[in-house]
Amino acid sequence: MFTDSIKSWVTVVKPPLALRHVSSARPSLPPHGFKYRRLAAFPPHGVHAGLGQHCARGANEREVKSPLPSSSSHERERVCVRIPMAAVTSSRFISRTSCSGYGGAFDSESMTFQSRRVPYLRTLATTYEGLRTRNVVDSRQMQLNAKATSRQARRGTRHASQRPWAIVVCGSGMNLVFVGAEVAPWSKTGGLGDVLGGLPPAMAANGHRVMTVAPRYDQYKDGWDTSISVELKVGDRMETVRFFHCYKRGVDRVFVDHPMFLEKVWGKTGGKIYGPVTGTDYGDNQLRFSLLCQAALEAPRVLHFNNSKYHSGPYGEDVVFIANDWHTALLPCYLKTMYQSHDIYKNAKVAFCIHNIAYQGRFAFSDFARLNLPDKFKSSFDFIDGYDKPVKGRKINWMKAGIIESDRILTVSPYYAQELVSGVEKGVELDNILRMTGITGIVNGMDTNEWNPSTDKYISANYDATTVMDAKPLNKEALQAEVGLPVDPKIPVIAFIGRLEEQKGSDILAAAIPEFIDEDVQVIVLGTGKKKLEHQLALLETMFPDKVRAHLKFNVPLAHGIMAGADILAVTSRFEPCGLIQLQAMQYGIPPMCSTTGGLVDTVKEGYTGFHMGPFNVECDVVDKADVKKLVKTVKRALKVYGTPAFAEMIQNCMAQDLSWKGPAKKWEQFLLSLGAASSEPGIDGEEVAPLAVENVATP
Repeated sequence: MFTDSIKSWVTVVKPPLALRHVSSARPSLPPHGFKYRRLAAFPPHGVHAGLGQHCARGANEREVKSPLPSSSSHERERVCVRIPMAAVTSSRFISRTSCSGYGGAFDSESMTFQSRRVPYLRTLATTYEGLRTRNVVDSRQMQLNAKATSRQARRGTRHASQRPWAIVVCGSGMNLVFVGAEVAPWSKTGGLGDVLGGLPPAMAANGHRVMTVAPRYDQYKDGWDTSISVELKVGDRMETVRFFHCYKRGVDRVFVDHPMFLEKVWGKTGGKIYGPVTGTDYGDNQLRFSLLCQAALEAPRVLHFNNSKYHSGPYGEDVVFIANDWHTALLPCYLKTMYQSHDIYKNAKVAFCIHNIAYQGRFAFSDFARLNLPDKFKSSFDFIDGYDKPVKGRKINWMKAGIIESDRILTVSPYYAQELVSGVEKGVELDNILRMTGITGIVNGMDTNEWNPSTDKYISANYDATTVMDAKPLNKEALQAEVGLPVDPKIPVIAFIGRLEEQKGSDILAAAIPEFIDEDVQVIVLGTGKKKLEHQLALLETMFPDKVRAHLKFNVPLAHGIMAGADILAVTSRFEPCGLIQLQAMQYGIPPMCSTTGGLVDTVKEGYTGFHMGPFNVECDVVDKADVKKLVKTVKRALKVYGTPAFAEMIQNCMAQDLSWKGPAKKWEQFLLSLGAASSEPGIDGEEVAPLAVENVATP
């Protein structure tokens, strides 16, 4: 019996409607005497649902009771847990909330709000056995967790960073919650995933408590079920989501589990996050990302973690949310209407980060009703799409609403921020809104643990700045042999790595190759994308078999080999908010040859760390001949410098830079502190950013 196992610290009383079966199917209530499964007593490693541990009765304790009225039709057992009234933390005094007794609700909640939210919050302390059919992976995880617990009990030891669950420890710094549709290495299609993968550990290293919230697209083998569910209204239905969690590099990685995310993807998630194929969206993307935003607002309140030696317990309500791109633009809207209007998250702030303004989330105006927002938000979403001529009615624009309703706006490089307010062409019809709100640019960093030529396991000869000139010829020979080009370390190799689409300018490169291929040069292209461009590059390989290689399937080892063996990296983007590939190239001692746009202006210095081609025409319908001429001219200019002392100095300049997230993280800290969220202060102590092995997150 559940109550027998914990009778030393749990009082059993007759309950009101505070315990209820949470399920989208809404089954009938169980009969009296139905057995409960205690979740918080045996949680996954590092997670608890608010019940606490070692809660002996004492003078400084209280009994938590539900404020809800009792039920005359159904009598069930309710669990009342004795927990400390408060705990003294390392930086300030924190009042202990009564999450367990109120089913996850905080003392600051109004009675009306608690009553409305109880159907899904009240199950945090107790739930019924067999609520959800477990799949094979979940069952295996439970078995492994049980074995690990058994081994730990036999050893009689405790993990160094694991604290008694009744104690709340809050070090210096802010409580930060990054929310996004991607988080590398678990899910990634571009720079958004890289930012949410690399920036949070750097912020944690600066002494802040950091969580990321992203969809659970696959059966991540390092993500453990927290056994905590919440019920959310999406469209005209109530949906139940579960939270999975892992603790990596000082960051609480939280994954939102729901069939709208998981059922569409069996196997690898690449290219299937937003639609079944590249360029095609799922029809229910509005509902999917509405669910993500609501779940992200619940996560800091209902999930209690104790993995870090600097922080434990709930995140509380003094949180700074960082919403990323249009998928999370509803977060500030839901925060205002569902929480702050009920005196919850009163001091929370939202920063909205634009990674690519070309993707804004534009939908039919009639779809506003699906978002379950008050009519007062209609003006924030209202948008006339100038790209449809003649204009066929109004639309809603998620990104516009996110910009207007958030507290501050930022983007991923200073020059891109200038471009966004420069006019309709670069601001994609939101330039006037951004001029009104203002926008800050902070350049991205990169993961210098994964991309490090001195430790890279994929390259033939490891090197650093002192040995690069000796190792480059060896790596070039290995690269030429691998792709099937004539092996000659004296021939300069120009490489392109990226998506084969118009934004990346791969069509401009394909048109320019015949114009400069007569030079003493070899060209290697690695990437996948639009079939038309793949066919065009394959044709060039056929036309110039000794000079051109197009590898039209992404290959991680080959990407590392290209970085170590190529001499010049072509970055031909029509527009580039920040860009990561040029940072990786400079880390490996490759001067980039790039267009003059966005973050490429901030990261590549002409004649010092690379070559600039000038700005390209952003219209993607046809290839501008002027852009082709710019590219050809820059290639010939770079080839004249190749092999000279000036080129060797350029290589050294590239490798001398600190391209990690350390510098950007300090700027992010200053920006987020300027929001003035309650209890915000600079971080002091943090955990060192350790490498994250990709094998740890591989899917079954």
